[in-house]
Parts: sequence; structure tokens; C-alpha cells
Amino acid sequence: MKSHFGQYGGMYVPEMLIPALQRLAGEYEKARKDKAFLKEFEDLLKNYVGRPSPLIFAKNLTKKLNGAKIYLKNEGANLSGAHKINHCIGQALIAKRLGKTRLIAETGAGQHGVATATVAAKFGFSCTIYMGEVDMDRQRPNVFLMEQLGAKVVPVLHGSRTLKDAVNAAIKDYLENSENTHYLLGSILGPHPFPTMNRDFQSIVGKEIRKQLKTTEKRLPDYVIACVGGGSNAIGAFYTFLKEKSVNLIGVEAGGKGLEVGKHASRFKGGTVGVIEGYKSYFLQDSDGQMQKTHSISAGLDYPGIGPELALLHDKGRIEFISATDSEAVSALKLLAKTEGIICALESAHAVAHAIKLAPKLSKEKIIVVNLSGRGDKDIFILAKAFKDKNFYEFIKREAEEGVIAYE
Repeated sequence: MKSHFGQYGGMYVPEMLIPALQRLAGEYEKARKDKAFLKEFEDLLKNYVGRPSPLIFAKNLTKKLNGAKIYLKNEGANLSGAHKINHCIGQALIAKRLGKTRLIAETGAGQHGVATATVAAKFGFSCTIYMGEVDMDRQRPNVFLMEQLGAKVVPVLHGSRTLKDAVNAAIKDYLENSENTHYLLGSILGPHPFPTMNRDFQSIVGKEIRKQLKTTEKRLPDYVIACVGGGSNAIGAFYTFLKEKSVNLIGVEAGGKGLEVGKHASRFKGGTVGVIEGYKSYFLQDSDGQMQKTHSISAGLDYPGIGPELALLHDKGRIEFISATDSEAVSALKLLAKTEGIICALESAHAVAHAIKLAPKLSKEKIIVVNLSGRGDKDIFILAKAFKDKNFYEFIKREAEEGVIAYE
């Protein structure tokens, strides 16, 4: 199992952490060849997570756009509401093999935190989740869910108080407690072996797309589109198609409010190669190598780095990376909801936004698959603000006032 993807990846960590990562890499190398492990993983995906997730023909949206057929891979139908549960199940099984008793994780949008708390409850681990204070405020429903599942959610109060700062807090915890703790890293980034391990666990998404589309359309898709934060849902959808030259792969980053520093999270529009948080890749960083502030309306896309395998695939030209703005994502979410009855996560809405642009330019024989990485109920407060829904805020105000009275 290679530790690098071209020049990217690696294990750039303090020396005291290397033995723990080497044990993790060694155990995963054995597990990936262990039929009993693979059978247990597959059984849990089927009978606990609820896979395969549906591949839905977006008939109404396709008709409205009058272009290519659009299919939606609905990862929001999974237990815990997103693709994150796939690699959380896999890593929890590895942690069991290593004799760990505690899971820690970082989270931005909260879906990875919910998935980590879910598997911790399932397998009997204690659980601590680090989350930036800003993200806790805008993803409060997921904080509530994590706590109900038994996790301790720790607010990160330094830096920009978002995902990158939660990652730093989780790494510090792992440094201090690696003997009994497994760091359940939430994407295809960080030091080796996390990028490879999480890619393998997430590759089930693309495998299912291939099988499901073969049943419905008897062929491969022409385009697969996914949003890209760290990149776990994207590589999950893309990996099985990397050698299929007829399949165009498009990753959609957070265009935010524009290309000024701090207004977006598009690593390939202003980012440079560096080594941060244990791995080498593209980062939005200043001339001193310090990570810059980022912005996205979606909490899961504002991370300033990107997975090392995606960096290599960008350089090779195998994946096209574009961006969608906050306003485009919100408009796409609203259109998808009103045409297909699906309220997707704001992260996924970035991918939907590009599909909406692309489909009318293509013939009706072409097929686009959009990976909907999660469902949108977690974004209810952000969406209410974006839609200027005064009735919702009046309701929240009444509930808060009644709650204060009740607790008194």
C-alpha cells in the first residue's frame, strides 16, 4: 500500500505519532485481504447502513432542463443521512481489531460527527467529536444528534473556529491518547493511511452506480459530478470510473461569494502545494504556509485543503474541477426540491448546480450522475436564513421563549 499519490500524500507528523500510524496501516493492510473482515463490512453496509443507496432518475428535472438525463445517487438515504457512514463503519472495524476503546473525530457539516457517534454507539466505543464553534452554531441539529448518540461534542474556539481548527484539535488529542484512541478521520486526507483507507471504504458508491446504471441504461454514465470538500464522497463516486476514458469526472468546489481571499474554498483557484496537517496537497495558504480563511455557505466545503489523490488526478487532467457559488447552490437546492421532492445537503447542491448548467448543453442521449452526498435537514437554519423565512424564525423565537419558561 503506497503512502504517496505522485508527490502528494505522505506521513508528515510528529515522530511520536508515527508508530500509531504504522500500526494502523499494517492492520488495514491485513484487513483488506481478510475475507472475514470484508464480509462483516459488507454485511453491515447492507443490513445496518441500508445499502445499496438508490440511484434515482430525475425525470422532472431532466424534462425541465431539456437536455441530458440526470440521475441522482442518493447517499442521504443511508443511516445517519450521508456517505460518511461508509468509512466510519470500516474504520470502526479496524479500531476493534487494534483493541481501541475510544473514537475521536473532527466534523464541519456534522454528518461525519453523527456517523462517528453512530458507530461508536453500535460498537461500544466512547466518543469525542471536535467541532468549530462557528460550525456548531450553523449545524446545531447535528450537534443535538451527536449528543443523543452518546458523544461528547467539544467546541473549538481558536482560529476561524471551523473545520480546519477542529482537525488540529483532533490531531492534538490523538497525539496525547493514541494508545487507547482511534482517530476516525473524516475524509480522504491527513497522513497515510487515511487517504487510501477511506477511499477504499467509499468506493462502494461508484461500484453501485456502475451496477445500477447498467441495469437501467445498459451502459456507463457520460458524466459523474460530485461536490468536493476534503473529497471522500467525490473519490467514492469517481474511483471505479478512473480507467473509463468515456466517463467525464467533475468535482465541484465551493465558489462562495467570489475569488477574494477568505470568500471561497476553491483550492485549484488560488491554492498552492504545501504540507499541512500531516500530508502534502493543494491548500489555500499564505506566503508563510499558513492556511487562509475560507468561506462556503455549506459547512462541509470550507476546508482549505483537498485529498492528495484528487490533487494528483487534477494534475493529470483526469478530473475537471470547477466551482459553484453560494447563490448557485441555494438556487439548485430549491429547484431540486420543487422538481424531484428531494432536499439535498448544501454541499451536494453545489454538484447539482453544475449539473443544471451542463445538462441543457448536452444531447438527450447523454447521462449525468450526480452524487448527492447527504440530505438537507441538517441545513435547516442556514436555509431559513437564505430563504428569508420569517415564519420559521418566529416559530424558533416562540419555542425558545417557551423553553426558557419551562426550564425555569
